[in-house]
Amino acid sequence: MPQAHAVAQAAPRQLLPETPAVDPAADKRAEADRRAALKVSAMKLAQHCAKFRGADNRKAVIQVLNTVVPFLAIVTAMFMTVENHYWATLLLAIPGGLLVVRFFIIQHDCGHGSFFSTTAANTWMGRAMSLITVTPYGLWRREHAQHHATSGHLEKRGVGDIDTLTVDEWNALTPMGKLRYRLYRNPLILFGIGVPFYFMIIQRFPWFHPYPAKDTWKSVMGLNLGMAVFYGIIGAFTGYSNLFFVVWPMVHIAAAAGGWLFFIQHQFEETVWESSDDWTFQVAALYGSSYYALHPVLNWFTGSIGLHHIHHLNSMIPNYRLKDCINGSPELQTMNRITLWESFKCAKLKLWDNENRRLVTFAEVRA
Repeated sequence: MPQAHAVAQAAPRQLLPETPAVDPAADKRAEADRRAALKVSAMKLAQHCAKFRGADNRKAVIQVLNTVVPFLAIVTAMFMTVENHYWATLLLAIPGGLLVVRFFIIQHDCGHGSFFSTTAANTWMGRAMSLITVTPYGLWRREHAQHHATSGHLEKRGVGDIDTLTVDEWNALTPMGKLRYRLYRNPLILFGIGVPFYFMIIQRFPWFHPYPAKDTWKSVMGLNLGMAVFYGIIGAFTGYSNLFFVVWPMVHIAAAAGGWLFFIQHQFEETVWESSDDWTFQVAALYGSSYYALHPVLNWFTGSIGLHHIHHLNSMIPNYRLKDCINGSPELQTMNRITLWESFKCAKLKLWDNENRRLVTFAEVRA
């Protein structure tokens, strides 16, 4: 009997699965192989994208005209309705605001030097667009260049991007710090108030930027002076009150929509963030940027900037050639693809989980 009892006790232990041995060296090699494979893939796709860089001045002029003409028509209709039918003015502000986004994409490409074939043409067109986008061209170009150079770099966050904390940084915050971050990342506050406030107010001053005021003064105050003259002349004919109630809703809508676009371009679950030792430009550009698959109408208003993985891999491709680039690569057509409906779910993502290598929600951290 004692022998039988011993067998009975031993049997369950024999059925338990053995715990596999942990081999840190093997895990490290596998991770190195994974990173190497990503870099090879990115370099291969970069070669494909390079075929589509270079400006086409004819297409650029056509894009300027097919943006300016409908914009002038909408603005004229808004001034005609602003005093007696303001509800119609606000409705017209929706397509008007989306056209301001399209103006911004032109300014954006000029800042990259990709819209026209000459530096002078890009500079002057970019400055002209800034009167509509209310964004200082020189300052924005510098910030945006830094964004491209450091996108997905954990140690270089904070310039030209949406503030994103890691899980460890979140856990280290005080209750007040967590409240501030929650409010900042709330979509209604971020896109309804924060981004429009930044575009319309913060950009009017040279002191609230990641560079010394002496370096931003010329760009910021130069645009302020240009806007004073430009809108001063228009207001003299239309009335300054009417001017405000026409321009404000369009810029507000454009800022909110543009802020959302920028958010989705990098804030999706499978995005890439790396520390200094592991960060490479090509991998961060391709795998840390999304392909926002929008309806053709929205794609037109946004200048195809939803093809952001291509744009970051080669910023010298003008927006009017991005579709040609993606049509020539089945791999790019499926990589990091996010539909409009899927993008709304990304608003819940708040923190970078460095251990699991993905963006997570607050609820996941609490769990």
